[in-house]
Amino acid sequence: MEPNQQIRIKTKQHEEKEEEAGYGGREMLEPVSPTGQYFNSSVLSICILGILESQVPLDESPAIPLLRDVFLPINPRFSSIMVVANWAMQVVDKTGVKQWKRVVVKLEDHVNVPIFPAGLSPESYDSCFDGYLTKIAMDPLPQDRPLWEIHLFKYPTSSAAGHLIFKLHHALGDGYSLMGALLSCLKRADNPALPLTFPSFQQKSNPKGSILSSVTKTVTAICNTPFDFGWSLLKSSLVQDETTPIRSADEGVQFHPVKISTLTFSLDQIKQIKDKLQVTINDVITGIIFSGARLYMQGKGTKSPNPKSTALVLLNTRNIDGYKSLEEMVASGTETSWGNRFTFVHVSVPELKADNWNPLEFVFNAQKIIKRKRNSLAVHFNGHILETLRKYRGPEVAARYIHSTLKNSTMTISNMTGPVEQMALADHPVKGFYFMVVGVPQSLTITILSYMQKLRIAVGAEKGFIDLQKFISCLETAFELILEAANKSGP
Repeated sequence: MEPNQQIRIKTKQHEEKEEEAGYGGREMLEPVSPTGQYFNSSVLSICILGILESQVPLDESPAIPLLRDVFLPINPRFSSIMVVANWAMQVVDKTGVKQWKRVVVKLEDHVNVPIFPAGLSPESYDSCFDGYLTKIAMDPLPQDRPLWEIHLFKYPTSSAAGHLIFKLHHALGDGYSLMGALLSCLKRADNPALPLTFPSFQQKSNPKGSILSSVTKTVTAICNTPFDFGWSLLKSSLVQDETTPIRSADEGVQFHPVKISTLTFSLDQIKQIKDKLQVTINDVITGIIFSGARLYMQGKGTKSPNPKSTALVLLNTRNIDGYKSLEEMVASGTETSWGNRFTFVHVSVPELKADNWNPLEFVFNAQKIIKRKRNSLAVHFNGHILETLRKYRGPEVAARYIHSTLKNSTMTISNMTGPVEQMALADHPVKGFYFMVVGVPQSLTITILSYMQKLRIAVGAEKGFIDLQKFISCLETAFELILEAANKSGP
């Protein structure tokens, strides 16, 4: 098949589903999940960028075959568009409920290879790549074709011989689903026959005192829920964070250019802090981010010593231990099924005390707040609010509620776990890997991804408002202070 031919891809599972439903050759529609409708609405259009740094120069010739034979069959949504239609009659649905409709996929429309002057220095191509990444982040995905595209930046930068960028609309699925899709295209660099492995998602449980612990946890959750839910409701509707050097509070901030940069920490050092303080890796990372954010705000100057700032921390709601097979993820009604299955908690950024401040307090405060809110029933009530709004007032109203939740907060923090071993894509070893969420109505978005025993933190900042290099420097300083304090804290 020639690369420029139009093709239609269907998984065996999808074909069987059509036959069982009696649709024959007629196109079958699949309902878009509520969260998928929220993320692709009149007020929100949120996408995920996955950036792979190649160790060798990029060869674009495998792109079309890989997309055709591996990527598209993963899930029917990769060859579908959103339409507003009725399931049986295929007519416009007055309720505004959207459906996925299978379409003919023209692959060359989804593959982009930018052209820049040849023979420039890696530093010059750094600037070209940064500008191109900003452009990709801001350009909307066309709604008349499947909501994804890839970009091959074939020029050597100071960090890689080439970059492959996946842009996937968040309506297609959450980070877990889309990460699983990308990983299905990748193999282990050292031995493609062996599976990629991942650190465990779940903490070890202590069987001793489990009954007492469960009772205490339940009582605490019941007591905390009214306050947590009330505060979340206020933050999502009426109460806004203060304007600060990391929150411009501009209307339409999601349409402002965003600049993306990253920094890397040793996962062994993060674990060293974790073990010293008896906390989780997420607690350590969140503490570093909060401390760095306060240092940045202090350096830039604020109207009040410690302005009220809130982070939205995203939590996966699946009760799982690692990525599952594609068959398990595509299957509906399972714990690991495909889709957007996450929630968020509002976490206040701790204050930075002027004198004798202890950097470890940021880690302990993060641990205390996130643990409390994760166990609170408020996270479930937040989901019920969205479902009630969608059911009685339509998905657009629910989408506006999410938009307000994001807009009223200062930043969003999202993290995922990557493989322990080095990956390769079509014989291209991947030396680095990170992701970014774009289209969010905030000035600051932070993502975290582990890969090859390293922790990659990506920062997406409103261009021209946040001094990104200074912010990165503050995160590095926060890490060094917390590591030093942890090493002095005990055995």
